Amino acid sequence: MSIASRPKILMIYTGGTIGMKENPETNALEPFDFNHLLDNVPKLKMLDFDIAHHQFEHPIDSSAMTPEHWGQIARVIEDNYDCFDGFVVLHGTDTMAYTASALSFMLENLAKPVIITGSQLPIGEVRTDGEENLITALQIAAARDLNGEHVIKEVAILFENYLWRGNRSTKRSADNFNAFKSNNYPELARIGLGITFNRDALWRSKGPDLPLRVHYKMDTNVLYIDLFPGIQENVVRRMLATPGIKGIVLKTFGAGNGPNNPWFIDAIKETIERGVVVVNITQCNNGSVHPFRYVTGLDLARAGVVSGHDLTSEAAITKLMFLLGCGLTPEEVKNYMEYSLCGEMSC
Repeated sequence: MSIASRPKILMIYTGGTIGMKENPETNALEPFDFNHLLDNVPKLKMLDFDIAHHQFEHPIDSSAMTPEHWGQIARVIEDNYDCFDGFVVLHGTDTMAYTASALSFMLENLAKPVIITGSQLPIGEVRTDGEENLITALQIAAARDLNGEHVIKEVAILFENYLWRGNRSTKRSADNFNAFKSNNYPELARIGLGITFNRDALWRSKGPDLPLRVHYKMDTNVLYIDLFPGIQENVVRRMLATPGIKGIVLKTFGAGNGPNNPWFIDAIKETIERGVVVVNITQCNNGSVHPFRYVTGLDLARAGVVSGHDLTSEAAITKLMFLLGCGLTPEEVKNYMEYSLCGEMSC
């Protein structure tokens, strides 16, 4: 491979366990700087890549991640899009699926890999998973097919043995190295002795390649309502009446069912009539909302609740933020919530 053809990859370090170091006084893990991370992965020099990096001014634990930080990541990608072949975002695991989902909507017409990874153990520890995750993420970001095209043209999460579509992923374990799972969509790649891509599962735009268009406005006037047996009317009505609320993700039972109490359906209907968008997703790890299968789901649909099909909770809430941030009417938001924008749902 000639010097001119070496893949150019930009690593964006936001913080997270992969770059943390133990505070000798408190024994707590704290974000460190990017040089600490590079010093602990000498194998990076063995990759025949041109690797540059961008570090958040103040690396953060991912539990402190906000839509403003998503905008910072998107800005770095937009500013460097034409100069690099791919991007690797180093991120904490706790909110990684939210960031991956949000970026998938924010980066319209993305045609290059944005691979998000991290680790369960700091990269400086003996048994760390961080080194392997980082190196594999870089290799995937640099991968091209026989025609010279990028193999990955979407936002994806790389963790341990799998590459998952970002907006289909959920953190499933706080302890295991295989910390993420896509319950309703197959892996994009399986990592073993080699990297085996699942070509049929990869995102490909149905139209011609268009210039990258980045959306920065995310409207955070949204919330979850997680149903449970015995939920009280006063609690539901108070949540539905939250000042300024524009969108609600209703996490229902099974195939999209909720209580059949008249007050519940009435409260939901009144909220929708105020112009609030209510999206129905299932609490189950696998499966989809089928609003016409049972009468309780049908009652919600008749009240105007939108089916979220098989959206993850992370994709549902970030998609709502994105669509509301685009300045669309409630009716337009409802229509787009049932339409797959970038492979986030099966419908």
